[in-house]
Amino acid sequence: MKKVSPVTLVLSLVAVGLLAQPSALPAQSVELTGAGSTFVTPVMSRWAADFKNAHPGTAINYQSVGSGAGIQQVKNNTVDFGASDAALSDQQLQQMPVAVIQVPESAGPVCITYNLSISRPLRLTPDALAGIYLGTITKWNDPRIAQANPGVQLPNQAVLVAHRSEGSGTTSIFTTYLSAVSGEWKSKVGSGVSVNWPVGLGGKGSEGVTGLVKQSPGSIGYVELTYANENHLPVALMRNASGLYVAPSAAGTSAAIAAFKTQLARDVRTPIVNASGPQAYPIAGLTYLILPKDGTDAAKRRALKEFVDYVLTRGQASATALNYAPLPASIQQLDEKLVAAMTLNGQPLK
Repeated sequence: MKKVSPVTLVLSLVAVGLLAQPSALPAQSVELTGAGSTFVTPVMSRWAADFKNAHPGTAINYQSVGSGAGIQQVKNNTVDFGASDAALSDQQLQQMPVAVIQVPESAGPVCITYNLSISRPLRLTPDALAGIYLGTITKWNDPRIAQANPGVQLPNQAVLVAHRSEGSGTTSIFTTYLSAVSGEWKSKVGSGVSVNWPVGLGGKGSEGVTGLVKQSPGSIGYVELTYANENHLPVALMRNASGLYVAPSAAGTSAAIAAFKTQLARDVRTPIVNASGPQAYPIAGLTYLILPKDGTDAAKRRALKEFVDYVLTRGQASATALNYAPLPASIQQLDEKLVAAMTLNGQPLK
């Protein structure tokens, strides 16, 4: 047996050890957790997947629990960011245990979907929609519905109303619209993420409302457009403030944003419902990211800022593809200033 010198043995062991080491240190792994709006879930899922593909070390875990629950989780400091279709009021901002930043990140239409066998898309006036949700219209062949649908054989069938069962930003947009077009709704029910519904069955999330409508003949509900499209449910044409019947769309939402351009420049929380203009879809709203202004985890803060920057820029193309309206340049510029205010341990985040 050939004798191996001690020096050769040591060098061999060192070489083996070096070969066993990875050629480079793995990228730091960061997981960001968000929660809130079901309205924004379709595009948030796309954003999370696309961002992870471009940034393999960062994962975005988003919980579709409703705007109210998302805001509460931000308040409890159990998530890194929230998403809400209802902007926080001045009073709510004061009640937050830490300072937060509200960043408009997309906008979209709340569509009225239904389960009804008729010859062409249902047309609804503001008065008819308010009457259905107030419970004063109980049959589909009610004259207030029939008048807007000449030549359509509407059935003598009970209207089954579906609504959200939990705190919901989609509900906030929908009830803000009803309050804008119906004095009776405004005085009896009002608007907000949660209201005392006069009639109807509650579904958990946009998914729950979609499920109720899909399985219940004669039903009607309100959801984000992608939910209706993916479930092959029809959507109603709504009469807008110009007296024209328009379908929910990204273009109709963009027209609504344009109608409120001056007001939004003063306050991005301005509702964009019942907008003027022939193309404007009347039940539309902005959605917001709720971000803690400060934090102590450097890796998470930098990853969060990078994700938000992506959402507000390249991510807008994904939003458009999923029936959301792209943010106009004026709001994007305002967003950039808001995101620039994020800090790490009280110092500017770089």
